[in-house]
Amino acid sequence: MTPAWPLRTAQVVLVTGVAISVGACTIVPWTDATRPSPPLQSYQQSSGGVPAGYYRVNPGDSLLSVATAFGQRADDVASWNHLAPGAPVTAGQILRVAPPSAVVTGPGGVVPPAGGAPAAEASTVRLMWPVRGPILSTFNAARKGIVIGGKPGDPVKASAAGRVVYAGTGMEAYGPLIIIKHDATIITAYGHNRALLVKEGDAVTQGQTIAEMGADANGSGSMQFEVRSGGKPVDPLSLLPKPGG
Repeated sequence: MTPAWPLRTAQVVLVTGVAISVGACTIVPWTDATRPSPPLQSYQQSSGGVPAGYYRVNPGDSLLSVATAFGQRADDVASWNHLAPGAPVTAGQILRVAPPSAVVTGPGGVVPPAGGAPAAEASTVRLMWPVRGPILSTFNAARKGIVIGGKPGDPVKASAAGRVVYAGTGMEAYGPLIIIKHDATIITAYGHNRALLVKEGDAVTQGQTIAEMGADANGSGSMQFEVRSGGKPVDPLSLLPKPGG
């Protein structure tokens, strides 16, 4: 299993859709399991001429995957863009991905171009391991997270306190997926679970059991863990405590 937390598919995010409607992993949300995807841009530092608070749709994106990758609900993103819930999106389309009140404006209410908004504040979130087990796959250009081994049914824990923005099976590449938004910057995604123990909108505490680990095609326990910071995938190992620490 080599899923990526994408913004392709619906995959969600981890937004991914989660990933992962969600506010859809991102993770979620997130991207095609076999093809690397251009990373999402933070809504505070958009690129390619897209103003702050907006995102240019890439091939393979969906409302669910875009919303999840930015820690939003898909229904909210649809509403902000005057779209029907679950409406298809097309490559090149510009979507508002931040609440209207959150978009930074300049004199006269004009939205500044890329780079015109202040950089996001550094996150103070401190992550813990969602499960304890061997690292089966590491972060790379195609896989936007890590795969951690264990036993089917092992408890999967929230890496930090936050709110569940996606919990479901709408992103096939991730299986049963959970995406948690921790603050304005950090989002984590937990894929390939056997059972989900929280639902969208739930507030969770660090270390709370949120799911049961699933199994791969060979029956071995494993889960996919992804982190996005400012809308971009980052190596979870750079943020997790060192083993034994």
